[in-house]
Amino acid sequence: LLQVAERTGLGMQSLIDSIVFEDPSTGGIIKALLTGNRSGLTTEVTQVFRDSGASHILALSGLHLGIIYMLISKVFSFTGNSLGARRSKSAATILLCGLYTLATGAGASITRAYIFIILKEAAQMTGRHASLKGVLAASLFLHLAFNPTAAADVGFQLSYAAMFGIAYIFPHLKNLWKSKWPGLGWIWNSAALSISCQLTTGPLAYHYFGTFPQYFLLTNLIAIPLAGIMIPAALLTVILTALGCCPDIMINITEWLTQTMTGSLSIIASM
Repeated sequence: LLQVAERTGLGMQSLIDSIVFEDPSTGGIIKALLTGNRSGLTTEVTQVFRDSGASHILALSGLHLGIIYMLISKVFSFTGNSLGARRSKSAATILLCGLYTLATGAGASITRAYIFIILKEAAQMTGRHASLKGVLAASLFLHLAFNPTAAADVGFQLSYAAMFGIAYIFPHLKNLWKSKWPGLGWIWNSAALSISCQLTTGPLAYHYFGTFPQYFLLTNLIAIPLAGIMIPAALLTVILTALGCCPDIMINITEWLTQTMTGSLSIIASM
């Protein structure tokens, strides 16, 4: 499985390198988003993401695997809702997410997300309810049981700190205000989620890096939704390229989304 995962990761990187984008920086951003390989990023792009407080978008994390997980769940949704179908879907989801985790290097943050997926799918297969707080505690225990030294990893600390904020702070902030308008409700929920994560990760980030993103709220309101569209678009582009039938429109859409994010973050970074 490790060899398959390694070949998959290298194959994805080669496919991305083979796609011709008008802006050379696009390929580097896509490669970082999908594979975790940041070697293709220019100094300017790296600086823009750092200054705008969006470096976490480029670092493979639970956000990225979460999007992949949702895509896989959508693909398997046609299998039905019988007990056998649910178990088969859960097993396939765990296998594919595990392959992606290994193919991208199995960093602390993405490994945490994968353990979350295993626990969630295991609960579904056995007909049990998995609360976020319970999954968080079980994941932390299992992660440290298999790799105690991970506790010293900055990515590990930031990942679990973010999930602590989501599990324990976000529900209270979210309920502080309710909107009758879906658009305003989405903005408030997104802002509450961003603030919850920043409250728990901000002190750690300042301790390790000596910086605090002033416009983190604006950055996350723009970058995270865009990443949620960019990653599926980029993945589809890579898959179609591998099949030899990727239309130019998909490449153009992927590049437009990438440049839209970079341009938006450049404006924020210059504030």
